[in-house]
This record gives sequence, structure tokens and C-alpha cells, in this order.
Amino acid sequence: MPREGLLYSLARAALFRLDPETAHSVALKSLSALRPAAALLGAATGAGEARRVMGIDFPNPVGLAAGLDKNAEYVDALAALGFGFIEVGTVTPRPQPGNPKPRLFRLPEHEAIINRLGFNNDGVERLLANLERSSYRGVLGINIGKNFDTPMERAADDYVACLDAVHGRATYVTVNISSPNTRNLRDLQSGAQLDELLAALMARRAKLAQRDGRAKPLLLKVAPDLDEAQVEAIAAAAVKHRVDGIIATNTTVGREAIEGHRLAGEAGGLSGRPLLAASNRVLAGLARALAGRVALIGVGGILSGPDARAKIAAGASLVQVYTGFIYRGPGLIGRCREALR
Repeated sequence: MPREGLLYSLARAALFRLDPETAHSVALKSLSALRPAAALLGAATGAGEARRVMGIDFPNPVGLAAGLDKNAEYVDALAALGFGFIEVGTVTPRPQPGNPKPRLFRLPEHEAIINRLGFNNDGVERLLANLERSSYRGVLGINIGKNFDTPMERAADDYVACLDAVHGRATYVTVNISSPNTRNLRDLQSGAQLDELLAALMARRAKLAQRDGRAKPLLLKVAPDLDEAQVEAIAAAAVKHRVDGIIATNTTVGREAIEGHRLAGEAGGLSGRPLLAASNRVLAGLARALAGRVALIGVGGILSGPDARAKIAAGASLVQVYTGFIYRGPGLIGRCREALR
């Protein structure tokens, strides 16, 4: 085992003795405190790694998915690990505590996590203040959502408010309409609701482009629990409204891959290895429907270099990791980068 892999396995053993939310906080604070040492694990961009997608130059195609750093408090430390891009959030217009605890569960035998966090975050003003203090100037995605108590008929107001706030700072903006942990949020993925939301966002972005001197790419993050007709409808809406990209996918509410597990009955989104097949199915379906007209980012179930290659083979131009990073550590970033060179 490489030295960094051994070190992380020891650190993970200690962290996994803590409850998952405490471990999450301790790990990020430790990473920030040890940032100079963490930087030794990162690698400079090598030949064949750079990608130009959505008009953005990515130094390498392996990014951090939203959810790990909801409030953009640890961007500098995370970037030092060698990610080609960082996505922060999900952020909402107003601060909110999220769902009651416990709301985060590990399934180590499946290298998986169930979460029902519910967009817990400090609000968009705090996120932007944290970014103001950051020295990171790489590719930054900001993932936006709605507050839990905003009525669904007013959801577009929250997304537009967040877009207004973050457009000037983000490299790209991701519209999260696929978390299973905000009531009825996934309804925004279909029919007239999706059409109205995208129309409102694209109209606002056109005005923001005049204010900020350029339009920032707008992406949708979709669920893995979509059937073929839903995938084709989302693809059609993305083309109609000239969305720049789709991130496939968020977590799953399906439990087939962990059937019989003592935690299978816990509500929330399942991520990690059990998500890989469902996520890749939706990713490949979008690739067929879009035929290259909209960029795709593959996320969900990546725990190895071959997993990252499978996302590219399914139609993605870039990949993101989260749960695999928790189980496999910073070494996963390098293994994915090497696999995609």
C-alpha cells in the first residue's frame, strides 16, 4: 500500500470511531490546519490532463462534488489535494439547520453513505464571505437550492436569488433540483415546473451577463432515479433552454443494492459504490439523448480509476467524487487523474 494510503487508512479508522457528522467536521478542520502537508499529496497538472468544457479550462478532469464543503469554508485546503475543480454548496438564500439528527449514516461494508441532511447551510451571504477570504482562483462551481420552507410555487424565486448572489464569483453555477431530502424538490425535474424554472433562470442569467461582463455556465444536477422518458424530457428541456451542462447524478432513494442491510430503511439519499450502476445508466441515457449538445459531468459511485473511466465511457467529459473520497482518501484523486490521462 502506498504510504499516503496507509496514513489515510489509519486516519479513517480514527475518524470512523466518531459519529459521521462529527467526523466530517474534524476531518475538514484537520485538513485546513495541515494544509501545507496536505499539499504534498496533490500533484501538478501533467501532460494530457487539461480539458476545455463549457468554455472553461479545467486543469484536470477530476473535481470535488458539492456537499462536502457546503459553506465554502475549506476550499483552499481541498484544492491543495489536486482536484481540477471544486464545487461548493448546496447553498440556499437564507441559513437553515437542515433535518433533525441523526441524519448521516455509514455503511462501510458497501462503501456507502445514507444522508438526509436537507441543505443544512449558513446561507448565501456567509458562503460568499468565506470565498472572499479564500485565495483559491481555480475553477469554482457553486451549487444552489431552495429553502425548505419556500413553497414549491415560489421555488424559482429562491434559485434566482441565489443565482443573482453567486454569478459574479462562480466559474459555473449548478441548479440542484434532485436532492431527495427537501420535500417535493424532485418535482422540479419534470414537465412545466422544469420548463418554468429554466426559463426564469436563463432570463435572469442574460441580465447578469450584462452586469458581470459574461454569462456563467448554468448546469442542472439530476437524480439517478429517472426512467427513460424522464431522462429524455430533461435532455429536451436542457437543449430548449440552452443549459450548458448536466451533472449526473445525485444520490438515490433506491435500496436494491443494499437490500437486507440494517440501515436500508433509513430515509435519505444513498451514495457510494451502490450508486454506480444507476448513476451510469442515467448518464448514458442523457448522453444518447443529448448527442453532444450539452456537456455532462459524471458523479456517483467512483471509488477507483476504472470507475472514473466508466463515467467517461458513458458520455461524461468530467467527473466528480465525494463518498469515494471519504472511503479511499486523497489518493483516489490521483488514481482517477492517472486513469483519465
